[in-house]
Amino acid sequence: MIDFSLTKRERKLQRMANDAARKLIRPIARYYDDYEHEHDEIKERDAIRQAQADIGMQSLTLLRQLGKEPGTDLSGIVATEEYYWGDAGVSLGAPNVGLGNAAIFAVGTKEQIERFGRKYTAMAITEPGAGSDSAAIRATAKLDQSTNEWVLNGEKIFVTGADRCEAVVVWASLDRSQGRAAIKSFVVEKGTPGFTLTKLENKCGIRASDTGSFALEDCRIPYDNILGTPEIKVKKGGFQGVMKTFDMTRPLVAIQAIGVARAALDFTKEKLEVAGYTFPYDRPLGELSVIQHTVLEMEANLEVARLLTYRAVAMMNQGLRNSLEASMSKAKAGRSATLVTQKCVALLGPLGYSREWLVEKWMRDSKITDLFEGTGQIQMLIIARTILGFQREQLK
Repeated sequence: MIDFSLTKRERKLQRMANDAARKLIRPIARYYDDYEHEHDEIKERDAIRQAQADIGMQSLTLLRQLGKEPGTDLSGIVATEEYYWGDAGVSLGAPNVGLGNAAIFAVGTKEQIERFGRKYTAMAITEPGAGSDSAAIRATAKLDQSTNEWVLNGEKIFVTGADRCEAVVVWASLDRSQGRAAIKSFVVEKGTPGFTLTKLENKCGIRASDTGSFALEDCRIPYDNILGTPEIKVKKGGFQGVMKTFDMTRPLVAIQAIGVARAALDFTKEKLEVAGYTFPYDRPLGELSVIQHTVLEMEANLEVARLLTYRAVAMMNQGLRNSLEASMSKAKAGRSATLVTQKCVALLGPLGYSREWLVEKWMRDSKITDLFEGTGQIQMLIIARTILGFQREQLK
C-alpha cells in the first residue's frame, strides 16, 4: 500500500516553496498578466529569477527521479503545487521545466541528458492541421546520408515557452505513409539555421508564459539529436516511446491545476469567513447552507485530484507503468480546477469578476490545465480504452 503522508523533509520543502510563492511570485502576478511579453521590464526581475531558478532545480530533480531513478520522494510534486499557487504563468517560465525537458529525461540517452537536460526545452507537437490527433502530424524529418544530419521541415504552433526556451523537442515523421509509428522526436536548439520563431500569441491565461509558433525550413540538426531509435516499429508500438513523455508530464500538469485552484479556493474562503461564514466538517450535509456545501465539495474534489496525482507520481517513481493513472490525474485535476475557479468567481460576486482581485485571473489560468498535455476529452478516451481494452480504432 502506498503511503502519501508527507515526511518532515517534504513538509519543510512545502513551507519553503509556499513562502517563496507568497513573497516573490504572488505580488507580481498581476503585472505579468498585464504585460504579457515584457518580462525584462519588471522591477523585481532578479528576485523572481531566483524564485524561478529554485522552481527549476526542484523540477529538474523531480524529472531525474521520474525518468531514471526509482524512489518514493514526493518533494518535487509538493513544491510544484505551492509555486503554482503563487502564479501559473511565472512558474511555467522557470528554467529546466519545459515539456521538452521531460521528454529528454523520459527517453533520452545519458549523453543527451548531459547535453540538453539543463537547457530550458520546449515541446513542439501541435500543427495547424494536427491538434489532439498526433497521427495527423505533417512535419517531416529526412536523413541526409551525405552529412549524417536530419533535415526537418514543417510548422509548429502553440509552443509553450517558445520565446524563452533554449531548445525545442520537435515531433516529426520519418515516413508519413507509416502512420504514427514513424513519428519521432528531435532536439532542435534555438539559433539553428532554418528554425524560426514566427509568432507570439496574445493569450487569455498564463500570460507570463510565452506561447509561439515555429517554422522549420530545411533545418539541419546532428544525427544524435533524435530521441530514441530511428527504427520504425509498425507492429511493436514504436510510437509508445514518444508518448512515454506524457506519463511523466500529465501528473505535473495535474498538480499545476490543483495549485491554481487552491489559490482561488483559499482566497474565497478567507473572504467568506470575513463575511461570517464557517465551514464545519462534522455536520451533515442537510444542515449546511448552499455556500458551505459548495466550498466543502470543492475542497473534496481537489483532494481527490491530489491523491490521484500522488498515486501517478509514486507509481512512476517505483518504475511502474502509470499511463492510466497519469491520464486519470490529469482529467480529474484539469476539470476540477476549471469548475472550482469558476465557482469561486461566482461566490465572490462582482468583485470576483473584477480585476481588483486575482480570482478572475486564476479562472483564466486554470483553463489551460484542461487543454494542454491532451485535453480532458482525450484523457477520458485514454482511460476508457485502457479499462475496456479497446484499441484506438474501436473507440474514438
